[in-house]
Amino acid sequence: MKGVQLRAAEEVAAACDDDTLLVWAAQGMRGGVRAWALGEAVAVASPALNRRDRLTVRGDAAQVAAVVGLALPELGPSYRLLGDRELIVELGERLPGTGPARPFEWMDTGPNAARDAGGAGPGRVGWLEGADEEVGVLLAGASPSSWAVPGLPGVRRWAGLRAADGELVATAADAWSCPQVGFVAGVATAAAHRGRGCARRVCRFAFAALAAEHGRVALMVDTDNRAAIGVYERLGMRGRPVAAATVGQ
Repeated sequence: MKGVQLRAAEEVAAACDDDTLLVWAAQGMRGGVRAWALGEAVAVASPALNRRDRLTVRGDAAQVAAVVGLALPELGPSYRLLGDRELIVELGERLPGTGPARPFEWMDTGPNAARDAGGAGPGRVGWLEGADEEVGVLLAGASPSSWAVPGLPGVRRWAGLRAADGELVATAADAWSCPQVGFVAGVATAAAHRGRGCARRVCRFAFAALAAEHGRVALMVDTDNRAAIGVYERLGMRGRPVAAATVGQ
């Protein structure tokens, strides 16, 4: 069976039944992104997406393994598989040289659902201007392993919550968004202000703003970060177990 190359974001959406993960991976088919379909399988190769070269996949495992086999010779060795957890585990058994599946959670609102996330409420919450240094200091103390940091390619802007004295106490990034999906990363709250709903407030603002611009919102979160997952669920996000894995050439 011969794979079909997909050349437009609309073709990717149609092939994957408008799956938000695959639509996000396509990034509006910006420069460097490539996509293929084979039967019910879809694979999207996205360079430098959320700090990794990603090969995001969906579909029947046998067909996905076949389309990955077609795509890999055209890609470099840096690409990592990303997809539903069960699929990535099964691909590990089908594709020689595939590394162990690293589990985490994909969360999204689905098309148009995030418009009901609500406003920011009272307080000093909004998009920050000229605050990269402040954001960097906050992340260094509150979330030193954050995947989004100021100045990184793909990180567009930062939402922030300030205390009454002007201190930046919580933040979240609009990062690696595409025309059809707003993506949130770099959520962090200063240690002294945790437990006060700060992350909820800044995320509510960011989700509503990105939903208005893109129609839907997504993010990734570690599986064991139950507190964050609870916040996102209360703001309308739905969870999906996914995994990433290196893949042999």
